[in-house]
Amino acid sequence: MKVEKVVTNKHKIEFLAFPARLFSGDSNYIRPLDKDIDGVFDPKRNKFFRFGECERFLFLNDQKVVVGKIAVFINKKYKQKQPTGGFGFFDCIDEEETANFIFDFAKNWLQQKGMEAMDGPINFGERDKFWGLLTEGFSEPLYAMNYNAPYYKKLFENYGFQVYFNQLCFGRKIHNPVADKFLEMHERISKNKAISAKRMKVKNLEKFAIDFTEIYNKAWANHGEGKQLTNAQTLKLFLTLKPVINEHISWFVYENEKPIAMWMNIPDLNQWFKYLNGKFGILQKLKFLLMKKLTKNKKMVGLVFGIVPEWQKKGIDGFMIWEGTKHFRKATDFEDYEMQWIGDFNPKMMKIAESLETEVTRKLATYRFLFDREKEFERHPVL
Repeated sequence: MKVEKVVTNKHKIEFLAFPARLFSGDSNYIRPLDKDIDGVFDPKRNKFFRFGECERFLFLNDQKVVVGKIAVFINKKYKQKQPTGGFGFFDCIDEEETANFIFDFAKNWLQQKGMEAMDGPINFGERDKFWGLLTEGFSEPLYAMNYNAPYYKKLFENYGFQVYFNQLCFGRKIHNPVADKFLEMHERISKNKAISAKRMKVKNLEKFAIDFTEIYNKAWANHGEGKQLTNAQTLKLFLTLKPVINEHISWFVYENEKPIAMWMNIPDLNQWFKYLNGKFGILQKLKFLLMKKLTKNKKMVGLVFGIVPEWQKKGIDGFMIWEGTKHFRKATDFEDYEMQWIGDFNPKMMKIAESLETEVTRKLATYRFLFDREKEFERHPVL
């Protein structure tokens, strides 16, 4: 087996192209945008290079044909019980010997950096993108979600990886009946004249960013691994989302104009990007804009659902769900709803997902491998 570090343009192109060849016969595979993958490995675009390092490698057989690839990295802010490195963007043919060679290579690279364990497949970045191995629900992936063949699970577990935590996605059909309890909540809360629901509109983006920040910081930032957001950070995020915001599917609830709850959703971008073959140049951008106007996107993705503590368990969730649902059923073509993944270490968020009358649509796993095989393995602590 020959190993080539990704340094040349030819290497970089092959790193992007290999999965597309590997899954060419899989109708569910959607090639990620090249720019999104490239951005992970660009020190100018990825802040994690400030406190870590990352390298990519291609693996070739004796016939000089690429049979696998991987990225390996260390992140000084990734605090674990033992020094733990990461790897991601792993792809490999269905051959255990080849996979073991790649895993051994990653292990040795990380050991040389002082690591005692490795997690994967994860991202050299935040958890919201390219994180986890798909183990159940082999349907079209959501935007920036990992996708792999079913045999990957066998390759990981036969090597000795163990599940550090599972990542669950929840979804439902938009036109399925809404539970009576939500309708009852809606009817009761509607009698309170101080409560109102508003859908997010682009012309008032700055106001909604401020409202989002207030709700988020009260509802989630102090829970588990949450982080406080600033208005500037939220506005920057909203401006990034602006081109794909659908004004019918994100909702805020107010008490006398004070924000108390929000339900943020966007269209699933992969329903458009799957026609671009990973490219996003001028022609593809024009095609994307044209498809947005002419092609019906039937899937929406849940980003955040939050209620300030003083209004939790009082029926605001049912009020907001039915206000939003009855509107976007009429105003949009969406048929399916799926939430971004929730870790099984977060029962509070899982309970919220279940309360929305969803069911598990897919499961991914974050695996861990301890280099000391005698050391006791521990799963991610429950929040």
